[in-house]
Amino acid sequence: MGSKKVRTLSIFLLVVIMMLGGGILSRAGNVYIVGTSADYPPFEWVDGNGNYVGFDMDVMRSIAILEGFKIDIKDIGFDALIPALQSGKIDIIAADMTITAERAKVVTFSDPYWASNFGVLVRKGSGLNIVTALSQGHKVGAQTGTTQADFLDNLKKSGINVQMKLYETNDLAIMDLLAGRIDTFLGDLPVANAFAKAHPDKLVEAGVIHTGGNAGFAVKKGDPKGILPLIKDGVSKLHSTGIWDNLVKAYFTGNLDKITACYAKYKHFLDSGEPAKYAAGLASCMTEK
Repeated sequence: MGSKKVRTLSIFLLVVIMMLGGGILSRAGNVYIVGTSADYPPFEWVDGNGNYVGFDMDVMRSIAILEGFKIDIKDIGFDALIPALQSGKIDIIAADMTITAERAKVVTFSDPYWASNFGVLVRKGSGLNIVTALSQGHKVGAQTGTTQADFLDNLKKSGINVQMKLYETNDLAIMDLLAGRIDTFLGDLPVANAFAKAHPDKLVEAGVIHTGGNAGFAVKKGDPKGILPLIKDGVSKLHSTGIWDNLVKAYFTGNLDKITACYAKYKHFLDSGEPAKYAAGLASCMTEK
């Protein structure tokens, strides 16, 4: 009688172990498609070797390593990200997307991870300030589908004399600003900072608009694949291990012109599953004088 119970218990434990092991293997084998709009430094863009780089990209890569899944990054126009998520073409949006009530009706957001304040960028010597740059009939560029575009639309509706021009990518807007075809660029603050640093002799920030909004990662409404708990746990691990702070240091205080060389130098740590060493190396490389 005793041996039969032992055999039954052994079989039961074996089944449980196989089920748990299968779950772990299943998660480890999952590949989630991350959709982004790779024209938005320092959050996401393409380096000189054709790699997707930026704060959001490395946060996603690090979370994937720590949580035991894989990602495939897909570059999509910002205004097409939510439709792509709804149709199942992508599984996660990582694109500094501001959490809004309208968007929350059709997607499910992670906890906020970044404050979404706006930066106002003008040409040096233009004489414009944060008020005049967004009024007096000036032409203001922003990316289509963004909260900046909504902000400009609301300015117009409130009677402010501003001309709005929307672009598929921020790079195109900056090109027009440099060429004098628009007077002002409105984007997320770190993005405006990055463009100002890239063109220090030509562009200057006119000011900051504090929106009170926050950015989050997004998944399909209701999170049917159970991705958000992985993101939440992963973000917690990034903070506790120092990875988050090092990525912030690399992308928000570092020299973005160094990204091609620095990413190439330390990418092997990502390939070997060591995101902490990658983030520390990247931060050191990007901020080295």
